[in-house]
Amino acid sequence: MFSPAVRGVPARVYVPNGKDDTVSIINPATYKVIRSFKVDQEPQHVVAGYDLKTLWVASDKGRQSLTPINPQTRKPGHPIPTSDPYNLYFTPDGHYGLVVAENERRLNFTDPHTMQVQFSIPVPCRGINHMDFSADGRTLLAACEFSGDVLKIDLLSRKVTGLLHLGGMPQDVKLSPDGQVYYVADMMANGVYLINNSGTAPKQLGFLATGKGAHGLYPSRDGTRLFITNRGEGSVSVLDFASRRLVARWKVPGGGSPDMGSVSADGTQFWVSARYSDEVYVFDTRSGTLIHRIKVGRGPHGLTFFPQPGRYSLGHTSNYR
Repeated sequence: MFSPAVRGVPARVYVPNGKDDTVSIINPATYKVIRSFKVDQEPQHVVAGYDLKTLWVASDKGRQSLTPINPQTRKPGHPIPTSDPYNLYFTPDGHYGLVVAENERRLNFTDPHTMQVQFSIPVPCRGINHMDFSADGRTLLAACEFSGDVLKIDLLSRKVTGLLHLGGMPQDVKLSPDGQVYYVADMMANGVYLINNSGTAPKQLGFLATGKGAHGLYPSRDGTRLFITNRGEGSVSVLDFASRRLVARWKVPGGGSPDMGSVSADGTQFWVSARYSDEVYVFDTRSGTLIHRIKVGRGPHGLTFFPQPGRYSLGHTSNYR
């Protein structure tokens, strides 16, 4: 189920180290860092481009830029100056890149190849950071961590159609495999909200307590489970999509700070950055056992395992369709 665009691309794990302005590259076959290189200040996420031919490093401090990486050679290109690129997504039709300008309170829609801004949508919230798209590709749900809101945006009319105040610090957003609800992690509420995917305005359908500092959301390769990183307590909670119940909790021995990551291409491993421990965790998705800890740079954040199965990338660290 790999796109022809990634034929021959070697499997690698790309780790942006936000506190030393580097990207570490890990060979997942050996669990060794094989290369590191400098990028602009505070790289937040490594994101696969829509056509899977480029990886982008989003650096949102100092010069602020998107640095392209050739996944065939694993070498970086020249940084493209970009205003406030905390995160990066792509519209489901592939027409636009979507730069999440967290501090500037807007979404900048860009050419998906040159990253030049085509138009912007201002948002009525603070700290917009993560999002996911509806199954039909017409709308998106975005989280705003500093004001505690989630927004629904219509991509056809280019307007915010609704806002729901949750309080807390909403983080990652994932659409359920059946397309019915969104899951929204909240670091302050210590769990995930269930938000409707119908109508013009978001509505809360439920809440599940998962663990302290709930942060990242990652579906299993077969689409039956959701892995939820609890950054504040060093654990990963596992949710069963069909029953919407928690079925397991995996712990980092001695505690830790699991943050953002990716499921391996074959689905047997969950790779996740340890934000405050300067390492990467590798969990066995069948047993929940932590099988490897790999030292990287300081402040690792939006890690991505590439390539992945899928026709195209919608952005963030592993959002494919």
